[in-house]
Amino acid sequence: MIASEPATKRDHSRLLVLDRQKRSLEHKYFYDLLEYFKPGDLLVLNNTKVIPANLVGEKADGGAKIEVLLVKMLRAKVWQCLVKPGKRLKVGSEVSFGDGELIGTVLEKLESGEQILQFEAKGSFWEIVHKIGETPLPPYIKNPKLQAPNSKQISNFKSQLSKRYQTVYAQKEGASAAPTAGLHFTDELLEKIKVLGIDVAYVTLHTGLATFLPVRSEDIHDHKMHTEYYEIPAETVEAVKKAKRVIAVGTTSVRALESYPIKGSAGETDLFIYPGFGFKVVDAVITNFHWPRSTLIMLVSAFAGKDFIMQAYQEAIRQEYRFFSFGDAMLIL
Repeated sequence: MIASEPATKRDHSRLLVLDRQKRSLEHKYFYDLLEYFKPGDLLVLNNTKVIPANLVGEKADGGAKIEVLLVKMLRAKVWQCLVKPGKRLKVGSEVSFGDGELIGTVLEKLESGEQILQFEAKGSFWEIVHKIGETPLPPYIKNPKLQAPNSKQISNFKSQLSKRYQTVYAQKEGASAAPTAGLHFTDELLEKIKVLGIDVAYVTLHTGLATFLPVRSEDIHDHKMHTEYYEIPAETVEAVKKAKRVIAVGTTSVRALESYPIKGSAGETDLFIYPGFGFKVVDAVITNFHWPRSTLIMLVSAFAGKDFIMQAYQEAIRQEYRFFSFGDAMLIL
């Protein structure tokens, strides 16, 4: 059921509409979204931008291949990273990227498995990252086109996927994974939404480990969320206050909006939403289909009820919906 590539057109993915009051399910397409909007609604989008966070380098001592995923910038030049194979590096080890254009030094190895690296660049850090880095596409995407005999064909297909793994409204660089519910929107669809008189506002939450790490604890209360940076502009705060109904696009937008009353309009959030959570801001959610044991499926279960979500997922399986990042979407009213 996992989508190995996106729909031909962004807004031509399927849409399963869940009505929490009626306990009903409807099968639509994403471009039918307009049918469910009303005057006074506010659509909130996460404008984070995926960076080319996958870096492949060599260990300075020995030349072993090292893969690094930039997860979160802690301060200037210092990043929290996933490293593969992590065991090859010790504190003080150096990794060279792009023929020495970028050097990463291990400052710390965390118990959770990530490593803290400090980078020194021959020039602009961001320019070099954009030159040598790759978009971190989800590892579960297994497409025959990625095994093409021609390396140029593989490169072209990866380039196409990378473009589609970015929302059309992405603005603020910092994410290591896309806020995938937003991938279905086109500029034309957003324009039609605005013409209907529906307000559109933005938050930023840089998607990272907190979003895609599974819950391994048997008791979900023992799960520790990683922090992710978020900000809510003053105009979005005002728009939320005036809105009759707040429709959040993606679990990241939900977490940012629901963090606001607790943690303010900017900062780090480790908000973990699971059944029993009391929603204070969000009235409707647009989301994709998520992994089992993920914090994301727990969030939508908190919003719609676990039994109703499980019923919806079983219906999606029967109707052969496509799952995960490039898959189909749900609208939960």
